[in-house]
Amino acid sequence: MILTYASQHDYDAMAGKPGKQPTWSEEDFAAIGAFMTSFNQELEQSGELVDTRALAAPVHTRRLTGPGAVVTDGPYAETEEVLAGYWVVECASFDRATEIAARLGQAPAPEGVAARGYADVRPMADSQNDLLES
Repeated sequence: MILTYASQHDYDAMAGKPGKQPTWSEEDFAAIGAFMTSFNQELEQSGELVDTRALAAPVHTRRLTGPGAVVTDGPYAETEEVLAGYWVVECASFDRATEIAARLGQAPAPEGVAARGYADVRPMADSQNDLLES
């Protein structure tokens, strides 16, 4: 699984709201949309894409905690970065998944945004026993 991260500030900047991050122009937003469409189509054509989704802004999050399932609406002041989206890929190796994730660094973005971006590549557990391996 390839996981990407962002903050509420990043989502606000993409929506063109002034704040801590450089705001995205309509052209910036269209460019990353075109990049992601092409990226996903290539993975689909290669047979490596299982699923992909972008996640809504943290402000739309609800967190449930404790035995009483206390519900708190987001965003959360203590959480700067949140999961922004994911790709599930089925490929030949962990190295290949890492190569795929590295291509996300080529996504167009306003100046300074790409330097803050990162992705995690994590194997998915196929069984409960996989959770015991470290």
